[in-house]
Amino acid sequence: MSSTRLFILGALLERGEMHGHQLRLLAEEEHIDMWTDISVGGLYGAIKRLAAEGLIEGVRTERAGGYPQRQVWRITEQGRISLGAQLVAALRDIEFRADPFDLAFTRVTGDKLAALPALLEARLAKLVALEADERAHLDSIAQYLNLAEQYAMRHRRARILADIEWLRDTIDHLPEIIQDRSSREEHP
Repeated sequence: MSSTRLFILGALLERGEMHGHQLRLLAEEEHIDMWTDISVGGLYGAIKRLAAEGLIEGVRTERAGGYPQRQVWRITEQGRISLGAQLVAALRDIEFRADPFDLAFTRVTGDKLAALPALLEARLAKLVALEADERAHLDSIAQYLNLAEQYAMRHRRARILADIEWLRDTIDHLPEIIQDRSSREEHP
């Protein structure tokens, strides 16, 4: 599932024909990179892929002032169908991306075990700071967001809070975890 595809197709369906720069400005206006996994800079490549797949099509080029010519895009019927299916899938399906932390945490051995408490405390401090930044950011831009966007940002914050809770519990049990790992190294 691609958030970028959902954004581009949804914007073209909702707002009508747009060129890439207009899509980029819309993404920036909606602070899309703050509450999704969309990279605003990645929009142009995604536009080309959507066009190659026949989900959007160029309708004309425009030139305003001294700016370069820009291709104006619209969603195709195939794009509308695809968007509908993607929206249903995104709302219905659950997608968790693996965090490399989990693999690293299970592979810490030897002398690195002694550094584990400090590393986890540092990670916890970063998560706490990130949550505070998210809360402050949401407070500062809430007036510009519709209610659904506010709830989407609250969802991101809830995930951070869940990670904080999990990490605090893990740190509380770290002596047992380290002891278990050490004993398994001694007796493989």
